[in-house]
Amino acid sequence: QRAERYAREIVPALSLTTYFGFGIRAARWLSEFVYRVRLGYVDDEALKKIDPESSVVFVMNHRSNMDYVLVTYLASSRASLSYAVGEWARVWLLQSLIRSMGAYFIRRDSGGDTLYRKVLGRYVAMSTQEGVTQAVFPEGGLTHDGLMREPRLGLLSYMVSGFAPRTSRDIVFVPVGLNYDRVIEDRILTAKAEREATGRDYRVRAATLLGFIGHLIKLRFQGRLYRFGYACVSFGKPISLAAWRKKNKVDFTTSDKERLFAGVQMLADDLAGAIGSIVPALPVALASHVFLRNEETWIGELELKSEIFALIERLEAKGAHVHIPRADRDYAVGAGLRMLTLRHMVEVNEDGLYRANRGEKLLLGYYANSIAHLTG
Repeated sequence: QRAERYAREIVPALSLTTYFGFGIRAARWLSEFVYRVRLGYVDDEALKKIDPESSVVFVMNHRSNMDYVLVTYLASSRASLSYAVGEWARVWLLQSLIRSMGAYFIRRDSGGDTLYRKVLGRYVAMSTQEGVTQAVFPEGGLTHDGLMREPRLGLLSYMVSGFAPRTSRDIVFVPVGLNYDRVIEDRILTAKAEREATGRDYRVRAATLLGFIGHLIKLRFQGRLYRFGYACVSFGKPISLAAWRKKNKVDFTTSDKERLFAGVQMLADDLAGAIGSIVPALPVALASHVFLRNEETWIGELELKSEIFALIERLEAKGAHVHIPRADRDYAVGAGLRMLTLRHMVEVNEDGLYRANRGEKLLLGYYANSIAHLTG
């Protein structure tokens, strides 16, 4: 009975009418209402060469709950996506809607429940074997400080355990890198990071959230609602598990658990590296990086542009994708600076010079950290 209850909890009730009829339209509307959505790097030729008989898994970094919406919108022309979503979405009505769009629910803190993990593992393995297109976040949760988190092995191990190239359907992992000029829940996430670092408690009151939503609605009707900057998604070169296994000489059929998880860890690290390499560098991240490097110094716009331009050149020399709105670097600097000043993350004095707001260093760090693995 427990196993049956767990299965009912996990398994989605995908409705193609809901997904392709309502879901994609809603994802597109919400994405474009909130952000200026842009497609970053895409290896189209490699994506077209994916064997249609393979099981495709989109693997992506996790910055916001908007990730689900944004990738559903941008990947909708290829297939319906089955997501592993956390318990944040398990509320009445929303739960039914998300399940009907193909998502399956997982408990993040179920490590001690062996039966639950077995049921979840069996469902994920069957979905992969049947060729269901899936989308997963190897980090296992949202980043609180903006840095990419170490990959977790649970879902990945369920997918690849027992994989034998001659008898198993190939699994093709498509790396996806996302970034935002503004993450909707950034202050909640950075408050969690501060609590983890200092032990201070944080609370988000319902009145605060309702007030924020009401403020957005008010600005919308007044015609003063600015979208939250740019949201950019890159799709990297697909990674065939069969080819990866052969190159790295990893046996996923072994009964030796230590060897199996060592192989899964190696795969997870390679996927995390592939994801990180295509995370777009956006105007706010670039500007945040420069302001924190000069955190106690007032700087002028010309000096700011000079430093950001130099940063762009360093990143591009490393092969990173830098999103330059309108292909205009001056405009990119202006867009990033405008967002930071509107949110009071940067101060401006009577001489027109700029400096990082000392009270917002945590938030500036959150955005600078989104490209820290590229700048380091």
